[in-house]
Amino acid sequence: MPLEFELCPGRMIGGSNPCFIIAEIGQNHQGDIKIAKEMIKMAKDCGADCAKFQKSELEYKFNKRALERPYTSKHSWGKTYGEHKRHLEFSHEQYRELQKYAKEVGIFFTASGMDEMAMEFLHELNVPFFKVGSGDTNNFPYLEKTAKKGRPMVVSSGMQSMETMRRVYQTVRKHNESFCILQCTSAYPLEPEDVNLRVIAEYQKEFPDIPIGYSGHESGIHISVAAVALGAKVIERHVTLDKSWKGSDHEASLKPSELTELVKAIRLVERSLGTGVKQMLPCEKPCHDKLGKSVVAKVMIPKSTVLTMEMLGVKVCEPKGVPPEDIFQLVGKAVTKDLEEDESITQTVVESYGKKRKC
Repeated sequence: MPLEFELCPGRMIGGSNPCFIIAEIGQNHQGDIKIAKEMIKMAKDCGADCAKFQKSELEYKFNKRALERPYTSKHSWGKTYGEHKRHLEFSHEQYRELQKYAKEVGIFFTASGMDEMAMEFLHELNVPFFKVGSGDTNNFPYLEKTAKKGRPMVVSSGMQSMETMRRVYQTVRKHNESFCILQCTSAYPLEPEDVNLRVIAEYQKEFPDIPIGYSGHESGIHISVAAVALGAKVIERHVTLDKSWKGSDHEASLKPSELTELVKAIRLVERSLGTGVKQMLPCEKPCHDKLGKSVVAKVMIPKSTVLTMEMLGVKVCEPKGVPPEDIFQLVGKAVTKDLEEDESITQTVVESYGKKRKC
C-alpha cells in the first residue's frame, strides 16, 4: 500500500510532499451560492489546496421524524430541522456551477457525501476524492460502497475508538489503497484538552503504510500547525467569512486572515523539518569558523614528545586545529615539531593522525 498517493490530479500527498490543506466551507455559505463562490475564491487566495462542501440527500440522511422535529436554535433557518437543512442544501445543478467556478479559480473542489445517495452524486460529479465525515466513519456499508468506487478517500475519525478505526482501515484497504485517516475530535469549538494530537503518532504506528492527517475544530491555528510538525500530511479546517454569522460551525472556523496565516505557518514548518540527518550544515560554517574550538597545547611540548591528556586543552584558536572530539585519539602519539604553550595542534604535527578536519 502507498505511503504516498495522488489525491487530486497532479497532487501527491504523503511522503515528502507538501501538506494538503482543505478549506472546509461545509455549510458556512448560509445557503447563498454567491457567498459560496466568494468562499471558494477566498480559499484559493489564502493558499488552500481544496475547497470542500458537505452534500446531503436529506431523505437518505435523516428519517422523517428527524426532519420534522422543531428546531428553535438561534442558528435555525427554519421551524423544523428539515426546513433548516433544506435552506442550506445546494441542488445538483448548483454543485455543478460551484465545481465549474472552482476550476476557473484554480482550486480543487470536493464535498463530503453525507449519505450513500450524496456519494453517488459526487461520484457522478467526478470529484477528485471522497471525504468521509466522522458521522459515517463507522457506517461500514457506506464505507465499503465508497471504497469500491476507486476514488482516493480522506476519512475523519471523530467519535470513534481505535478498535473501530482498525476495522475502518481493513474495510477500506480491501477495495482501495489510496486513502488517509485524519485524527479528529467532533466538538465545535474544540477545547485544547480534547484535541489529542498524540493520536497522530498512534495512527502512524497502527497504519504505517498510509498518510495520516488532522481535521481540527479548535480556535486559532497553532494546534493545526503542531499537527503538521507531528507528521500530518492533510490538514482540514472549517472556514468562514464572518464568525458572527448564523450557524454552529462559524465559531470554530477560520476567517480569511487566519487561513492565510495557517497556510504560511504550515509551509514554514515544512521547510524547517529537514531531512532528519544530523550533520554540520553549510549555514553553520561561519559560526564554526568564528567560534569552533580546537585542541591546543597547554604547555610547551618539545618535538618527539608523546602526548598525554595533561598536555592538551581546548580553545577557540587560530589557526584551526584538531577538533575537540578527536582529542583522545592524540594521546599516545608523538609530535613532529616543537609546540609553544597555547599553540594550535594541527593534524600535520601529530604522527599517525590521519583524520581530516571536518568542514
